[in-house]
Parts: sequence; C-alpha cells; structure tokens
Amino acid sequence: MTLDSLTNETQSMKILILALSGIGDALMFTPALQLLRNKFPEAEIDAMVMYKGVKEIYEKTNLFNSIFYFDFLGASKISALQFVLRFRGKYDASINVYPSNRKEYNLINFIIGAKKRAAVHYLRNDFQNFGFLNTERVLEDDSLHNVEENILLCEKLFSIKFTEKPSLLFPLTNEDDLFKEKYLIEAGIDSHDFVVGFHPGCSILKNHDKRRWEPEKFSQLGRVLIEKKNAKILIFGGSEERGLQELVKQNINSENAFVIKTQSLLQTASIMKRCDIFITNDSSLMHVASALQLKVVAIIGPTNTNYIFPWKTKFRIATLQLDCAPCFFYSPKPLTCKRTDVQFKCIKELEAEKVFEVIETFPKDDNH
Repeated sequence: MTLDSLTNETQSMKILILALSGIGDALMFTPALQLLRNKFPEAEIDAMVMYKGVKEIYEKTNLFNSIFYFDFLGASKISALQFVLRFRGKYDASINVYPSNRKEYNLINFIIGAKKRAAVHYLRNDFQNFGFLNTERVLEDDSLHNVEENILLCEKLFSIKFTEKPSLLFPLTNEDDLFKEKYLIEAGIDSHDFVVGFHPGCSILKNHDKRRWEPEKFSQLGRVLIEKKNAKILIFGGSEERGLQELVKQNINSENAFVIKTQSLLQTASIMKRCDIFITNDSSLMHVASALQLKVVAIIGPTNTNYIFPWKTKFRIATLQLDCAPCFFYSPKPLTCKRTDVQFKCIKELEAEKVFEVIETFPKDDNH
C-alpha cells in the first residue's frame, strides 16, 4: 500500500482515543493528537474519558469530533460494560493513551473491537494486564518522555513517521482571561507583583500521595520567597485538596499567600497563567503549567523524570538524585519504598533551601 492510498483510506477512518488514566496523561497525548489531526483532517477522531478535567481540556483543543465522558470509578461494572458496548464495532482504530498499564483499559479497548487496537507494550506487568489484547504495539522505553511514546504509538498504528514533536495543548480564551483578571483584581494582585504558584497536592491513588513534598516545606519555601522576593504565593489544588491548601497558607502566615478556589480546571488554568514561576509536585497541574508555557520547578522523588519532565517549557527539577531513584515505573502496583533507613527519603529529605536554590538557577532576566 502506497502512502497516498493509506492517506486516502485513513481520511475516512473512525479513530477512538481512550484517555482514561488522568489529566496529566491526557495532556501528554495532545502533541500526538495535533499530529494526527494535521495528517488526517477528515478522519473522525473521538475520545473516551473518565475525568471531567480531561473532558474540559479536550473540548478546548477543538480537535475531536466527539468526546464521551463516563465515570468508570463511580459506576457499577454492569453500567460500565453497557456504556462500553455502545461503541462496539464503530471504530476502525483505537488508541490506549500512554500510560495505561491496567487490565481494565485493555479490556475496554478489546471490547470496543476496533480492527487495529494500539497500546504500548509495557516492560513491567504487561501480560498480567492483558496487553496482548492489543494488536499494534511499541515497546516501552524508559528513556523516553510520555509525549514521545504516544507519538511512536501513532506512527506504529498508521505506518508513518512524524518529524515534529509539538507542545502540549491547552488553549485559553478571552473569556478565561477575563475571569483571571477579575479574580486577581479582587485578590489585590497587580501586574508588578512577582507571583509564584504552588501545587502541594497530587493524585492519591495507589499510594501516589507518597510522592508529595511535605506541606510544611511548601510553607517554608513560601516564607523564604516572600522574605527575599516579596512574592505573592498562589496555592492551587482541586476541591479535594482544600485542606492541604489551607494548611500551607496557614503555615506561611502571610497576607501574601492566597488559596485559589475555582469551579473548574479551566478557571484554575486561567489563574495559573499569571504565575511567573510554578512550583509543583509530580502532578497533573505540572503538565497544565507546561502547556501554559510557564517556568516550572518540578519536585520529583521516586518518578522516572524521563517520563514526565515539563514538556517544551523552561523548567528545573528539584531532586536529591539518590542512587535508588527512580523506583516508580508504570504498573498498577501501589507505590512502595524499599529503603530501610528512611521511607521515601527521596522526597522527605529534600529541604526548602535546596528548592529555593533551584529556583535561583533561572536566569535573572527570567525573574523579578
């Protein structure tokens, strides 16, 4: 088959993107999504998602024909199966966004029944999680970023080669900017302020809260930034992280610290856009910050930084670089630590002074 005939065939194809694993992972598929849409502008490309934040992001891209949201975590197995069966036999190809190393995701991909079912062949626990149910595979490479794995997956699926690696895509509108301006005016933050964003949270599934830098250290860092930089500290988090946000603010104990409360990820992202620097755990908001082209300091403990470093934006990694790290790779197993001296030493012994030193490595003309 020639490239021209392949292109003609794929222009009319129906492709389903299974972005079930979370906001950050969904964002890291958007470079591959842009390449697919540019290559096959007439193809029908749909998405299946199970987080409302993912739905918000994907709607903003304007690159999908349809986005189907279903709360798999809150639904019964019967209702979940009924939902998935609605899509059976309706697609020519389906893609399990990387990472998605869970048997449930592979079963969903299989039940949908596309002739070509793409997913990464994981180095760990692939067979146990039914990876063999997929037909188009690329072998996982621990040296690659998630963005690169997703692009390779699309290249494999359509037997093509992309020459670009786009940025993450999370476009904001004038309406979003107006919301930001109104919010900041009410908070008393003006254009001359040095604004630093904090995200002290992250996912708590599978012990992933063990990746969190301690809230007391975020507070220590906040006090240093206020003292030395006269910074305004904006503390971000989801609705389930309000207590964590309040704890950080309380321990900073300054009128220069603000808990950011919004009703949607779009509103959160619009306010994040104002930050001069964003300090964050390994979390979905780290990738939102990357998509917004913010300067990012990522606080990384057990995670393989090759997978998730802030993509195509100015960034620094704050880490202890222990010999035992990284120890977190993509499998459904809960996060554990094998150290016998200090559990999760890689994150617990990272001090606020060290993170401040990392912030200071940005060129002076990049900061206030």
